[in-house]
Amino acid sequence: MPYTAARQYLSAADPVLAALIARGAPIGPRAHEDLYLALLRAIVSQQISTKAAAAIWGRFRALFKPEGYPEPRILLEMSDDDLRQVGLSRQKAGYLKAIAEHNERGLLAYEHLAGLSEEAFTAHLTAIRGVGRWTAQMLQMFALDQPDVFAEGDLGLQNAMRRLYGLETTGRALQKEMLARAEAWRPYRTLACKYLWQSLEQQGEWEPLTAT
Repeated sequence: MPYTAARQYLSAADPVLAALIARGAPIGPRAHEDLYLALLRAIVSQQISTKAAAAIWGRFRALFKPEGYPEPRILLEMSDDDLRQVGLSRQKAGYLKAIAEHNERGLLAYEHLAGLSEEAFTAHLTAIRGVGRWTAQMLQMFALDQPDVFAEGDLGLQNAMRRLYGLETTGRALQKEMLARAEAWRPYRTLACKYLWQSLEQQGEWEPLTAT
């Protein structure tokens, strides 16, 4: 993503974003991540606080000595009890194994997934047990750094847009309003989302990558 051009585009397209970009910390490119590892971490982080997720993630990686990398074949050989001892639920242990199985089958190759459209990528990942649309979108935004993803179902994004744009609806009506407003941000909706999240983070209202 050409970040300088994206910031200029969003600033010209939307005065609210222009103000956020002008007073916020600069957001720039980030290195593409190991999708398999990022997906495992996203599952570990679901429905718990950032602090708890970091602790469990650290204990989970400590199971894989010496490097701490959860090799898929080793993960698949572990019992649920092995995984539960680090703080994972039986359900999440099953989800992690499903991800490892997909990786072993070559279904999480970066070269393939990076070229998929948002909907095709989401459909591919949500075929894995335990992976929902939100998780797929977060990987596109943060692991792949794809430029035009919009997570209208994210609670933090909903809160930011309700506050900054005076939106008063809820549920599907709110998501419809958000999608309509975000049309002006194409093809840089990902960066717009990141600045909206940053506005919450500055107020202590958002913890990244801990939603369902």
